[in-house]
Amino acid sequence: MTSTQSSQSSQPKISNGMTAVNGQKQTFWMPEIASYFVAGGAAGAASRTVVSPLERLKIIQQVQPRTSDGQYKGVWRSLVRMWEEEGFKGFMRGNGINCLRIVPYSAVQFTTYEQLKKWFTAYGTKELDTPKRLASGALAGITSVCATYPLDLVRSRLSIATASIPLQTEQALPSSSVMAASGAKQALSSAYHTSSSSLNQTISKRAELTVVGMTLKVMREEGGFPGLYRGLVTTAVGVAPYVGINFATYEALRGVMTPPGKNNVMRKLACGAIAGSISQTLTYPFDVLRRKMQVTGMAHGGLGYHYNGAFDALGSIIRTEGLRGLYRGLWPNLLKVAPSIATSFFTYELVKELLVTP
Repeated sequence: MTSTQSSQSSQPKISNGMTAVNGQKQTFWMPEIASYFVAGGAAGAASRTVVSPLERLKIIQQVQPRTSDGQYKGVWRSLVRMWEEEGFKGFMRGNGINCLRIVPYSAVQFTTYEQLKKWFTAYGTKELDTPKRLASGALAGITSVCATYPLDLVRSRLSIATASIPLQTEQALPSSSVMAASGAKQALSSAYHTSSSSLNQTISKRAELTVVGMTLKVMREEGGFPGLYRGLVTTAVGVAPYVGINFATYEALRGVMTPPGKNNVMRKLACGAIAGSISQTLTYPFDVLRRKMQVTGMAHGGLGYHYNGAFDALGSIIRTEGLRGLYRGLWPNLLKVAPSIATSFFTYELVKELLVTP
């Protein structure tokens, strides 16, 4: 068996259009690339919409203060609370911008991954091994993050802006300084008597609870355009291994769990669910750091986070919360990741098969 044949036989369905196939013309421009892009975008939108409530709950649990009476605790109780306080809109809060972000993010990621695999295998003349898959996935993850990061940051802000987590009331008070517990009630009482000011604040906050409004708020209060990239380095460092492990694990599982004759829907979904769970668990601390960095600049310091960089944030979390703090929100995230990644890979392959002619 030649190296080309070995590469082809070891690649699951997702890779069929990535390398040269004997007897077929190597067309790597618009028709094929467009199919990767469209399929990737559809996969991202489908996967995130399915798990939108869990995605929002994960973000809230990651950034809420550790010691308080108003914490979101427990997956089911938190989802019920979210429904009672905000209804269906609460479940979908931030999903619009999440899809707006994930469609180009997923499209760029899948397309870049496919193209990098071609490049690393010299268009089918070299074997596609695990290191090449890991490298392709890591670089694809970094590329997609850099292309869509501002939307991710704004989505995170919108996800927690309406949640009734502690200190939200303090953010609305006239004073931006941190109040002592003894003076909090007096400040709140005085705020009630300034009705016109409160009305203006309410109108302003409603305007900020939109994609454009939150984007302008971040740029206005956090240093302009660079404020939209707060935490980018931490995110890229975390996404690179996550995406690399995700793709490599998925393709390895496809080779084992979906042999010829057993390539059914449930096996495909299982491959995606297992791959997503493994990759997310191994890289989850980076995701926590990313969220902490994204909300550290929120006005009035309502969440109490003030970090001078990723290492400062990491040290602060370990000092105050221990290693467990790096895995806050992991359980609802795993409940989200399994169906999300399974849906993503399955949708991608399905749409690509419809678009790519044999």
